[in-house]
Amino acid sequence: MSAIGTGPSASVRAEARAGALVSPALTAVRALEASVTDATREAALACWPWVGRGDAHAADAAATEAMRAALARAPGKGVVVTGEGEKDEAPMLFTGERVGSGDGPDFELAVDPLECTDFCAAGLAGALATIAVAEPGALWSPGPAFYMDKIVVSAPARAAIDIRDEPEVNLERVAAALGRRVEELRVVVLDKPRHEALIGRLRELGAAVSTPADGDVAGALAALLPAGEADVLMGIGGTPEGVMTACAARALGGGMEGRLAPQRDDESAALADAGVDIERRLTLDDLVRGEALFAATGVTGGSLLRGPWDTDDATWTESIVISPPGAARRVVEARDKRYVPEAPAPERRGTKS
Repeated sequence: MSAIGTGPSASVRAEARAGALVSPALTAVRALEASVTDATREAALACWPWVGRGDAHAADAAATEAMRAALARAPGKGVVVTGEGEKDEAPMLFTGERVGSGDGPDFELAVDPLECTDFCAAGLAGALATIAVAEPGALWSPGPAFYMDKIVVSAPARAAIDIRDEPEVNLERVAAALGRRVEELRVVVLDKPRHEALIGRLRELGAAVSTPADGDVAGALAALLPAGEADVLMGIGGTPEGVMTACAARALGGGMEGRLAPQRDDESAALADAGVDIERRLTLDDLVRGEALFAATGVTGGSLLRGPWDTDDATWTESIVISPPGAARRVVEARDKRYVPEAPAPERRGTKS
């Protein structure tokens, strides 16, 4: 196990030295850390046999069912506030689904059992199993909204952003907050047709722009973590990913703002019917209003986390757990190979007689 920044045990010791009291809500959220990490690990191991096999639906279904089973064992009574499957018509832990053993405190979740499903199916780096958990009433519910515009930065630049301003203005303020030139900034923007103009504007300003096909949670973490490979995440992505990112940002003291950005006619109609103001500025305090933690486990590996790997008698996973106040640590765990799902058998096709 290795630390990134300050580990939870060090945080607790620092609070004790300062005479600070840990709130009951924070204690309750921290008590779920092992269960949350177990859920992402189980999801990663379940879909790992599907890596590179071209079946995104099967991989997603395997991860979802494994995460659901793990969360059923979590102490307490949880409810899913937002999940990824509705947007993609994929297997999902549905919004409003109840999880937990029933014995313990209430909690809320935002989940994506397999972030970057297509990466998993294609055997490409970057797929993760992700989850965020928070005290009751803390998580913003996106309702019928599937997409939102986001800007995410690390703690030193958290006061420099405003989603209502032009991207050039935000980038210049972020650069000033970090004590750097715009030309030195590294920005993550998903490689989508909707972002073609944004990417051009940012590069015209002189910033270096990375454009992964998917994975705005990983992109946001690259901006939030002290040793991350980016300074800013910008652009439109999913609302479940936005809520999970907000939990990580709050725990790390980073900055995030959002605004709804419907991408489909049915989404726009549903938001209009619900009377939702899509121009509303969503601050970090709007997105997560209480104590929360975030966890992810690598599925296909990448710069953030390694995917599962085998040794002689065990299968190993690497996870990251981000919890308040400002704690981020890697967790490497082994699982006896006898309890790891096997690769799916290939379809048998008819042979000539």
